[in-house]
Amino acid sequence: MSKLGDLGAKLYRGEVGYDFVGKRFLWYGVSILITITAIVALAVQGLNMGIEFKGGAVFTTPKTAVSVAKATEEAEKASGHDAIVQELGTGGLRIQISGLDTNAAADVKKALATDLKVNEADINADLVGPSWGEQIANKAWTGLAIFMVLVVIYLAIAFEWRMAVAALIALIHDLTITVGIYALVGFEVTPGTVIGLLTILGYSLYDTVVVFDGLKEGSKDITKQTRYTYSEIANRSINGTLVRSINTTVVALLPVGALLFIGGGFLGAGMLNDISLSLFVGLAAGAYSSIFIATPLVVDLKEREPAMKALKKRVLAKRASATAKGESEQEGTDSGDEPQVVAQGRSGRRR
Repeated sequence: MSKLGDLGAKLYRGEVGYDFVGKRFLWYGVSILITITAIVALAVQGLNMGIEFKGGAVFTTPKTAVSVAKATEEAEKASGHDAIVQELGTGGLRIQISGLDTNAAADVKKALATDLKVNEADINADLVGPSWGEQIANKAWTGLAIFMVLVVIYLAIAFEWRMAVAALIALIHDLTITVGIYALVGFEVTPGTVIGLLTILGYSLYDTVVVFDGLKEGSKDITKQTRYTYSEIANRSINGTLVRSINTTVVALLPVGALLFIGGGFLGAGMLNDISLSLFVGLAAGAYSSIFIATPLVVDLKEREPAMKALKKRVLAKRASATAKGESEQEGTDSGDEPQVVAQGRSGRRR
């Protein structure tokens, strides 16, 4: 068995573990700091919206010997607006100019043909109105709202309302961080970005539900035993699924990282950045929130219940009594006095 697999087995059986829940206020502080940074970046720098949202024109030229820097200079001089120029694999150029209306686009196309020394008829011009981008944004917000409502309803039915609230907060946390990163790095926000943002919600929710499922199973009939508190069961659930979460996240990040750093960075395929950055940041944030935010939030909400408070008192009282008698925590506790997650870990199979 590999070292990682051996560690995963030990975590699952509860032989080793890290106190994620006990250090939850540290994770809360880290998340609050990151979230504040993201909000400040949004307020100060704002988002670099693509022409799909602002309106403008995209000119695609045939193969030309003119450099990207020179083409950018000529495009900005001809249009009077900022231009983004990308070199295509065919040797042509993709020139994106925001805020350009239909009448001005014809004059800019003619000027570009002269400056780039290409035939005007070979330049393809695509015009985008700002109303189209506004429709996309509105539909995206509508889809996001419907998704959030359905998620809360499903989790409240499948698990309980506390888990639904924690999952919703974790999703908002992931979205805020991802959008804040876009504001910091200045990448364009395009329809591809919106698709990426909606995609990461599913990944984030998957990791969270895996941990919640283990917590639900482990805390079944928890008040009938006096060995573990709810927070300890929650911590065992996180540790039991930790290696699985790491593996699935790494496997998902590898191809996305290749798109972002190799495709968008080294190869200069800038159009890949709009979707790959949102996926990369969102996947990482989703893995983090499912472990460090969602489950600890459930613990904070759950341990406010009178039954959980009473259980914690009984558990601590029993441990204090055992310590006074010089007994270990394990002594005097039969297998029927432990919650299902412990028995499951020892037998290696589900009941």
